[in-house]
Amino acid sequence: MIYLSIGSNLKSVWGNKIDNINKCIFLISKFAKIKDISNFYKTPSYPNRLFPNFVNVIIRIEYKGNPHKLLRNLNLIEKFMGRIKRIKNSPRVCDIDIIDFNGLVIENKILNLPHPSMHKRNFVLFPLRDVSPNWHHPVTKKNIDFLTKKLSLSSHIEITRIR
Repeated sequence: MIYLSIGSNLKSVWGNKIDNINKCIFLISKFAKIKDISNFYKTPSYPNRLFPNFVNVIIRIEYKGNPHKLLRNLNLIEKFMGRIKRIKNSPRVCDIDIIDFNGLVIENKILNLPHPSMHKRNFVLFPLRDVSPNWHHPVTKKNIDFLTKKLSLSSHIEITRIR
């Protein structure tokens, strides 16, 4: 299965953060089959907590193309949604990351799979557990429960399921 993380911490012409995520999911559904959507989660902005809070989800999809083509499509959606890439980790209308693409391991200038920091991020692990409670990291082979338990106490406290 393929897992995508979608986050938003700005309002846009599409609406609030949840509206932005729903619009992204709708646009992704034009070229991929949406199999499952996690609960929505709110977390502080990382690494700059002075920025607006994020809302994040994980979606599980089926996709016929290769991971590089998927990444190009996701980048087009981000651009269409109004994301402007300026400073790394700055506030954004939407951020779409490929977390896992059928267990592939890829490391190059354009794409790293699985997502290199996903095992440290509560806003990825908690929603990923919603849609795939038996998921295992393609490299470390650690299961989702092990990875979530390895998160810091603050990572457990600062995440809130909102729906």
